[in-house]
Formats: sequence, structure tokens, C-alpha cells
Amino acid sequence: MTVTKVSKKEKRPESEKPLNIETVTWEDLTWVNIEYPTERETDYLAQNYPFHPLDLDDCLSRIQRPKIDEYKDYLFVVFHFPIFNREARVTSPSQLSVFIGENYLITVHKGELKPLVKLFRDCQINEDSKQEAFNRGSGYLLYRVVDRLIDYCLPILNRVVDNIEQVEDDIFADDPRGAIKDLSILRRDIISFRRIIWPMRAVIGSLEPKIRRFTKMDLAVYFGDTVDHIDKIWDALDEYKEVIEGLNDTYDSLATSRTNEVMRMLTVIATILLPITVVASLWGMNIPLPFQDSAYSLVFVFLVMIVIIGGMLFLFRRKHLM
Repeated sequence: MTVTKVSKKEKRPESEKPLNIETVTWEDLTWVNIEYPTERETDYLAQNYPFHPLDLDDCLSRIQRPKIDEYKDYLFVVFHFPIFNREARVTSPSQLSVFIGENYLITVHKGELKPLVKLFRDCQINEDSKQEAFNRGSGYLLYRVVDRLIDYCLPILNRVVDNIEQVEDDIFADDPRGAIKDLSILRRDIISFRRIIWPMRAVIGSLEPKIRRFTKMDLAVYFGDTVDHIDKIWDALDEYKEVIEGLNDTYDSLATSRTNEVMRMLTVIATILLPITVVASLWGMNIPLPFQDSAYSLVFVFLVMIVIIGGMLFLFRRKHLM
């Protein structure tokens, strides 16, 4: 019998794998989309475009702040847009690096920004969508991308509102013990969201004058509307921050009130039991006391205790302590 050895399928070398680069072209304008960039993709850009090496390094960096670098033939823009991490229950930034020139727009990202991915797919398969996005130059195409991503912030903002309402209901519930944890998570989420939006306001606000040379139309009104949207998001986050601080103060007040109520009840009980304990201790002493030898001594002691309890309850009621 002859045994034939079956070898495992050899893995393709890294250099032979296809690049994570997709393109869409209409007339003389090309949109290059790179998802999950590596050094191979940045090397490709270095060989085919006049980009500064530091800009290409920034595409792979996770610590870049939103910024605009202006060059003679192109602009390099770094954006941060929010995405919600369901496991950590916090909004985190996702970086989008953009190179824009006269006849190209290059977007580099991790594929987490769903509106950007969907817009690119629409331009790939739908000729009308591609013509509408491309026919006014690379500057207008960049506006379409930025506008889609800013609008994507609104559902995330609505989720924050829903969480605030849920936490508010939990705080005023009969058992609010879990509300403080949810409140802390929500506060962290809003702080992270604000940290993302704050530097983006300056970048988007100064973007339109710098890309005028890359478009065939006046985009001042379009970017003005975009700036209004991001200012609206910032104002909403500022309001939510104040709401969270107010809910935190409310929770502290309610917790203090509940603690005081428990302490008051315990104090009333201890105060009532104190004279009863004294009476029981006196009649339990091994010395002659009134009615000690009587057959009704136990009844007499109980009557004394009941009178003391009734008198103290009457006093507490009159002083509004109960």
C-alpha cells in the first residue's frame, strides 16, 4: 500500500497579499479608500503620491489629535468621530485620515465608521450616487463624507438621552442601589464624547477656506450647516453634563435622606427600649421592690412598660419625630 502525504496549504507571503485599497473614479476624480491600513498601504501611497512621510506615519498612529496640515498640492486632515463601544459602555474615538488634492480624495480608517463605508459602497454600485458626489470636485466629496459622519453622531447622542432618562427613573425607584453605577458610567461616556467633539469644532470650522481650491462651487453654506450641527452636538453634550451633575446631586440628597430616615427610626427604637430596659433591670435585681412578691408582679411590670412606651410614642408624635 502506498501512502501519499498531503501537505498543508502554504500561506501566501505578506508581500503577495492584495492591498486593502479600493478606488472609485468618475471622470478625472478618484476616491481611494483604505481600510485597516498597514505599512504596505502607506508605502503604496508614498510611491504614487507626493505625501510627506510624517503624514503617512500619522495614518498609522492612534494618538493623533484632529488637525489640518496644508501643503502646496494637497491637504492632510485628521478627524476623530465617535463610535459606541457596547462592551465598555463608553463612546470612543475612531480616527479618519484624509488626503485631498485637485483630482483625488484618499480616506484612511479602520472600517468602524459605518456611514463612510456605506457612502463608498453606494458610489461603487450606484452610478447616480457616484455622479452626485463626484461632479462638484474633491472638496464637495469631502463635505459629503464629513456631513455623513457628523449626522452619524446624532443617533449616538439620542442613546445618551435614553440612558439619562433610564438613570433618572432608577434614581427615583424604590431600590436605587444600582443607579449610582449606571450614573458613573454615563458620566464617563459624556466626558469621552465631549473630549472627541471639542477639537473637532476647530478643525471643521477652519476646513472650508482651505479646500476652496479643490472644488468647483462655493461650499461656505454647506460647511456652515455642518458647523451648526457640530455646535448643536456640543451644546447638547454641555446640557447633558449639567443634567448628570444635577442627577448626581439628587442621588446624594436622596441617599442622605434615606440614611437619615433609617437613623431616625433606629434612634426612636433605641430611645423607647432604653427606659424599658431600665425597668426590667430594676425588677430583676435581688432586692425588695414594690409588688415584687405579688402574684401580679409580672402584669404590673408589663403595665409600667406599656405606659412608658405609650407616653414616649405620644411625645414623639407631638414633636413630629415619627
